[in-house]
Amino acid sequence: QVQLVESGGGLVQAGGSLKLSCAASGRTITGNAMGWFRQAPGKEREFVAGISRSGGTTNYADSVKGRFTVSRENSKNTVYLQMNSLNVEDTAVYYCAASRVQWSIMVFRTTRDYEYWGQGTQVTVSS
Repeated sequence: QVQLVESGGGLVQAGGSLKLSCAASGRTITGNAMGWFRQAPGKEREFVAGISRSGGTTNYADSVKGRFTVSRENSKNTVYLQMNSLNVEDTAVYYCAASRVQWSIMVFRTTRDYEYWGQGTQVTVSS
């Protein structure tokens, strides 16, 4: 069983930056691809970024490409999401997730590919 806890959210002005962290416990996530998703009020949860188990492959939603960077430190069992040039449309609850499949080279973009989820952290961008 994997427990995930996100942190680093908050209120930031448009154009600003935040770095989210996702700390895993229970067992190592070295074998899991990891993903970041977000959900705004009244909207479905959407993929933001994903990273392979090794960290060698990443994938981003078009809306965040070039602004967000996903990374991981397997030695710390932690995944990060660096968010730059934030805009009002980035306001949402951000969730990290660990993949259902282990020891794959793939990065996954859909919620059904993830088994473990954190409780989420609120990111609010003001204009």
